[in-house]
Amino acid sequence: MKLFRQIVGEGDPLIIIHGLFGASGNWQSLVKNHFSTRYRTVALDLRNHGRSPHADQGSIAVMAEDVLELMADEGIERAHVLGHSMGGKVAMHLALFHSHAVDKLIVADIAPRGYPRRHDSIFAALKSLDLSSFNSRSEIDKALTPQIPEFGVRQFLLKGLVHHAGTYAWGMNLDAIEANYDSVIAEIEAWEPFEEDTLFLRGSESNYVQDADLMSIRALFPFAELQTIEGAGHWLHAEKPEEFARICMEFLG
Repeated sequence: MKLFRQIVGEGDPLIIIHGLFGASGNWQSLVKNHFSTRYRTVALDLRNHGRSPHADQGSIAVMAEDVLELMADEGIERAHVLGHSMGGKVAMHLALFHSHAVDKLIVADIAPRGYPRRHDSIFAALKSLDLSSFNSRSEIDKALTPQIPEFGVRQFLLKGLVHHAGTYAWGMNLDAIEANYDSVIAEIEAWEPFEEDTLFLRGSESNYVQDADLMSIRALFPFAELQTIEGAGHWLHAEKPEEFARICMEFLG
């Protein structure tokens, strides 16, 4: 599948993989102000997200294959890879099963373990709206508030809206994303570890990566280091962008 991508900068390639319900545009400021000053930065939209094509299949393994196809299209044999949340799982799978393609790996606020279903209420809320009946994003925001009271989460989700011919719609393929959700939250398993430099970054206010996860992380990524950004939650790259960029760029070298 030919993924949508935005490429900025020169230097060693750095591939950035967004999380669930996200898109490459979530990383625009970090790419422009930081990563592209040193690296050929490729921010992509995963299948069923952003401006990439839709498809029924959307497992972590399939999405990793899409990234490999993108690398081949762009003539990239090996790249640094940075993934957040679901994108972190795609990045981990890529490193474990296609290690020849990954130089240094950064995984933001996700561990290789399995996770409980955390997003069923969001799927239900987004799918409950008849978007054709709304005239503005503010109306949609108001309609989502009872089911999704967190302002920041709503603003993030509303970035997935598209407006065409006077009508709003979700740009992402919600049905396919929900159908493949069990794969997204499943444990990452592999026979062989990834034996290159790896950084796991977590937010101190997030519970996605806990101290107890370090054992399973080191089993698959024996050279992994774990750093914590104080005061940041799950969207640590958006909440603490300067610190996030500094730590990543120091690690990448």
